[in-house]
Amino acid sequence: MNFDLNSETRRKLGHRLIDVVDDFFASLPDRPVQPPAENRSYPAHQDTLPETGEDPGKVFEEVCRELLEKGFHIPSAHYLGMMNPTPTYMAFLGESLVAVLNPQLATLARSQMASRIEAETVRWVGELVGWQTPFSGTFTTGGNEANLSALAMALGTKFPGVTEDGVCSIGAQPVFYSSVEGHHSLDKSAGLLGLGRKSLRRIAVNESLQLDPHQLEAAIQQDLSDGKKPFCVVATAGTTSSGAIDDLQVIAEICRRHGLWLHIDGAYGAAVLFSNRYRNLVRGIEQADSVTFDPHKWLAMPFSVGLVLTTHVDALERTFSVPCSYLQKAPPGPLPDNLNIGAQWSRRMNSLKLWLTLRTHGRRAYEELIDRQMDLARSFADWVATSENFELAAPQVLPILNLRLKAREVSSSNRKALHAAIIEEVNRDGQRWISGATVNGESVIRTMVISYLSEERHLRELQAALEASCIALRPVLKEEAGKLSKRAEDPTGDMAGLFQTPTSEQRPSNC
Repeated sequence: MNFDLNSETRRKLGHRLIDVVDDFFASLPDRPVQPPAENRSYPAHQDTLPETGEDPGKVFEEVCRELLEKGFHIPSAHYLGMMNPTPTYMAFLGESLVAVLNPQLATLARSQMASRIEAETVRWVGELVGWQTPFSGTFTTGGNEANLSALAMALGTKFPGVTEDGVCSIGAQPVFYSSVEGHHSLDKSAGLLGLGRKSLRRIAVNESLQLDPHQLEAAIQQDLSDGKKPFCVVATAGTTSSGAIDDLQVIAEICRRHGLWLHIDGAYGAAVLFSNRYRNLVRGIEQADSVTFDPHKWLAMPFSVGLVLTTHVDALERTFSVPCSYLQKAPPGPLPDNLNIGAQWSRRMNSLKLWLTLRTHGRRAYEELIDRQMDLARSFADWVATSENFELAAPQVLPILNLRLKAREVSSSNRKALHAAIIEEVNRDGQRWISGATVNGESVIRTMVISYLSEERHLRELQAALEASCIALRPVLKEEAGKLSKRAEDPTGDMAGLFQTPTSEQRPSNC
């Protein structure tokens, strides 16, 4: 019952962990994402609380077996659904070291070395933004906390009394703006900050799924006329559903004209700053007051790690600093106590995994990753353009692709059901995983390249699975066609009423 295992047991367990991890990494290029559909049965554990415990080797082997054989494996190269990557091995080592050293980054007095590494990592990432003035930043648990922190800074900067006296001191309803495609964490933040979720104005998007600047301008003018108090615009660099990037330069000009804080949610897309070839996609990001990064997305970090950066170097401390008599004060120096610049109190060292990866592989490794995945996505988009069954539902900007069936006269609800059936069929055998989404109110099949292990062959296999899903679901699709086609009584079951009519050069649709 002693927590202090002896050296022999520690070494045996540690060596076993390394073997398990090594085998897992070696399997990732071809490992199924999850078990086949018929084997996905996960009844609740009914074991009672152990009184005396069991042999640690037995327990460890059991949990490894369960998680490996029955788990959902995001790190697989066949995971092509959401923004969850294959972690770098150096990140795994960094997480292991943090777990055993357990540094407490709340105060500098207890974390001088760890805080120095964290501050350096903040500087490395922040310098890529291109700010010509000093900036500050801090690590967060992810994009949700980063966006919340940025909005809190924006609110406190625009209305200096709000941190002490609350939103009632503002004297009118504060409002802020983002597109209808902006992240849902903004709604959550509005509620948590006491603004109310209705204070977030969702602005329509244009045909490129970017926040429409004309609609934004009109909304600001209307709110001013109604006695509201606009204070912030949140532009998005890489929306979750489609990867769209707002026109940052135009939005920055609107913010300057109205004296509004510009926050850029670059949780995913701001990673293009690591690529000299693609950093122009986020032109204007250097005009932001604050930026969100999520290294546990495109920078191949394990959960969880986020970053918020700002050019208002004192804003973090003004927003989050609270006197605390029982904490030892470090001598004055260039680094702050981390509890004074973020929402967290006890602070895990989330920076080490990124710092180790950057030290080991460098910026150019990320540049190669981003460039290669952009090429893969473009190749996939080219395939969609020639597909008889699918078409792109949104422009491909980043390595996210929105597909839809080539269907005419299908209602939104029916299209969503058809897409869900295709996604379920593609994911049925567990080998790969894609997802669905709603983009500008319409259902899409969503896929993306996120693992650094994904290659052209993985996309070709996905393409084959997508086409095969049409064959497997032919009865469902024909039934839908029969409801809609003017030629529903045609004994051949012609699909012309549902699908685009192929040209004479095209072979008949697999569907």
